Amino acid sequence: MLSMLKRIIIGAPLKSTELGEQKLNKKKALAILSSDALSSVAYGPEQILLVLVTISAAAFWYSIPIAVGVLFLLTALILSYRQIIYAYPHGGGAYVVSKENLGENAGLIAGGSLLVDYILTVAVSVSAGTDAITSAFPDLHDYNVEIACLLVVFITILNLRGITESASILAYPVYLFVLALFILIGVGIFKIITGDVSPDLHEPIGTPVAGISLFLLLRAFASGSSALTGVEAISNAIPNFKDPGPKNAVRTLMAMGLLLAILFSGIVFLAYYFGIAPKHEETVVSQIAADTFGRNFMYYFIQGTTAMILVLAANTGYSAFPLLAFNLAKDKYIARMFTMRGDRLGYSNGIITLGITSILLIIAFQGQTEQLIPLYAVGVFIPFTLSQTGMLVKWLREKPKGWPVKLAINLTGALISFLVMMMFFITKFSQVWAVLIFLPLIVLGFHQIKKHYLAVGDQLRLTTCEPIKPIEGNVIIVPVAGMTHVVENSLNYAKSLSADQIIAVYVSFERVDEKIFEDKWNKWQPEIRLVTLQSYYRSIIQPLTKFIDTVEKKASESNYRVTVLIPQFIPKKSWHNILHNQSSILIRTFLLYKRNVIVTTVPYHLKK
Repeated sequence: MLSMLKRIIIGAPLKSTELGEQKLNKKKALAILSSDALSSVAYGPEQILLVLVTISAAAFWYSIPIAVGVLFLLTALILSYRQIIYAYPHGGGAYVVSKENLGENAGLIAGGSLLVDYILTVAVSVSAGTDAITSAFPDLHDYNVEIACLLVVFITILNLRGITESASILAYPVYLFVLALFILIGVGIFKIITGDVSPDLHEPIGTPVAGISLFLLLRAFASGSSALTGVEAISNAIPNFKDPGPKNAVRTLMAMGLLLAILFSGIVFLAYYFGIAPKHEETVVSQIAADTFGRNFMYYFIQGTTAMILVLAANTGYSAFPLLAFNLAKDKYIARMFTMRGDRLGYSNGIITLGITSILLIIAFQGQTEQLIPLYAVGVFIPFTLSQTGMLVKWLREKPKGWPVKLAINLTGALISFLVMMMFFITKFSQVWAVLIFLPLIVLGFHQIKKHYLAVGDQLRLTTCEPIKPIEGNVIIVPVAGMTHVVENSLNYAKSLSADQIIAVYVSFERVDEKIFEDKWNKWQPEIRLVTLQSYYRSIIQPLTKFIDTVEKKASESNYRVTVLIPQFIPKKSWHNILHNQSSILIRTFLLYKRNVIVTTVPYHLKK
């Protein structure tokens, strides 16, 4: 039943030879991997205005030069990640660049930051999209957490079905959002040109504003730079592209940068010209749409597509997180299970882990994840800074053709990214201080995991100096609870193994039962030695393990092995298991950690 349900939800397994068919073309990749960056247009311009409004509405004209600064940083990042894609065509992005050029710890800081950031991407994006939905339908407001969790489950299932299938479904809302904003910006500019918008709604550029300071402008610039989250996702996901992967990834990156630049600058300009001030109860995009179209079909179309892309921005995390986890696992910094492909050829363990951790975060913060946005943004600019600096070191070390230009691009990106990162730490320390605690803990965890894998490898290697002692003989212990076909089946198997000694062990709770059982046993299996153990506290495990320890100690002196054969009957229907005492599972669990004891289950399958 579970297998059939899995097939219905996820789909039939795909052959390994079909991997090429699961790769993305440029149109689908643009939608899937750009949704996070493009969705930031819905809140990036508003973040700038929220800082400027602390001075006065007259300061809103500063949003124009600040937007120019953000576009300059975007250009530097796009050109830099273009170079990263060609330099590291197998993906990995900031993690691989930092690890190779700045050292192991720098790479782990970048990788750990991005892993956490992709979890935050899903939690924040889905929560923001849920808020947009419940704003339209206020009666659903009390169910924010439940709706957000269901949306995460829905996106997780789509990604488990395969990247091409999820891309085919999720591409439409992304392109509808882009179309909606292009229409909004186009009609808004047309109205400005034709004089339908009064120039008195805004202060002219260059108007002196009392109280403005460089620190406040830098703070507004840092807040507006939150619109650049998700830019790095394409460089992590190069293996998801159809061949030639790097070339297609670069074209997708350039297209994303162009779209983001147009949409971001258009919204900032319209917000300035329309004199839009941020409101708690209505977003800047909503106000621009209302002023441009009124509350008609186009307004609701724009709001609807905005809500959809805020939810679907989470899919960027689902595309990049599993591949980053694969690279970390390949280098032995996280569990090896993240390197395995699932039935649909995706890294399903990474997808499921991302979904579960995002749901836990949504539940922990009750869907109110606004305080996580600065943490989310600073988590991106740490890898930005490290990757740009790593590329600087690479160009200085290798000095390839045209390296001075490449160096200048990465130097610009590194300096601005570092500036933005420090502004987040300085101006929003109360919200981002947790980074200074959890990032070192994550890096420490990475080192401990790798230490474990290296230790395991050393012990398993055939060239290890520790020789394996030869086994001179075998003592078989069979725990028995009665005289049944299950026990008989296990005893027959034990006899077939040519053991030196077979011991049946019966744990009795009452003295009377012990004597009765011994008499019956001697008539039924007289050739097999029976040991009866008295349990005063009604525990099977304690007296049994104590007896096995005693036998094992004596056996090890003669290089003998102790094998415990556990009889277990298997019901015909799996749900029948809950009706039976699972003592065999408990015994096996306890004995698996005994150093010189071999544990074997002998199943007896019931027919009815």
